[in-house]
Amino acid sequence: MPLSQRIETAISQAIGQGQGGVAPPKLSKALNYAVTPGGARIRPTILMSVALACGDDRPELSNAAAAALELIHCASLVHDDMPCFDDADIRRGKPTVHREWDEPIALLTGDSLIVLAFEVLAKAAGADPMRAVQLIQTLAHRTGMPNGICAGQGWESETEVDLRAYHRAKTGALFIAATQMGALAAGQEAEPWEELGARIGEAFQVADDLRDALYDSETLGKPAGQDDLHDRPNAVSEFGVQGAVRHLKDILGGAIASIPSCPGEAALAQMVRAQSERLTPVAPAVNRA
Repeated sequence: MPLSQRIETAISQAIGQGQGGVAPPKLSKALNYAVTPGGARIRPTILMSVALACGDDRPELSNAAAAALELIHCASLVHDDMPCFDDADIRRGKPTVHREWDEPIALLTGDSLIVLAFEVLAKAAGADPMRAVQLIQTLAHRTGMPNGICAGQGWESETEVDLRAYHRAKTGALFIAATQMGALAAGQEAEPWEELGARIGEAFQVADDLRDALYDSETLGKPAGQDDLHDRPNAVSEFGVQGAVRHLKDILGGAIASIPSCPGEAALAQMVRAQSERLTPVAPAVNRA
């Protein structure tokens, strides 16, 4: 089964689990709406790629981990789009959840996806209880405080912001979760995989900052110029456009070098290079500026 199909199947099964029984119709529909279409599924792709590079001897756990990670990511997007944060009208080219329904449904959708993520991991524990516990702990650590995406959102309420800490929490946390959870699902230690996830996450955030500054909403499929509008810390304001591009290239250069030794190291390096290309569509826009 192709990797992308494997990921989509795992996510679809997870959403089906959340929609089971006699469920509130609006909220049930919103769960599926929030995760489809899926975009690039970068985080679960990285997770699966690491698991495969490490042997993937418990595919049930890898599948559950990939689905859980993407559910957390989608939950964060639903919450980010709400009026109390970005007040965004579009996401992935369609109305945001709170615009399609309302704020209560959006809040409950995000909350439900977070809870569902951990339920998915718990239900997969039969494949290897110890690994499942480690996966749950890792995902929780990278979702909440003090080092997860909740902390990243919290930085936006501070008057003085450590840009690197902000990026590491808001965006890097789930990329670190991706590399570490992929290793854990395959029975490997998590710690050696933190640097790779952190580097990919930092690169992704810098690229996102550049897109926000250089592209329009139609190109992005979501509101543009949000960093300036909300006075958020970002790489473009700190380094300038050209400086941010150089910074991005430096980060990506270090990502491949940080891949731990593993049976599928070469294939994993190729995947990181491919993802790097996806991260840098900004160059033509920079050249035109």
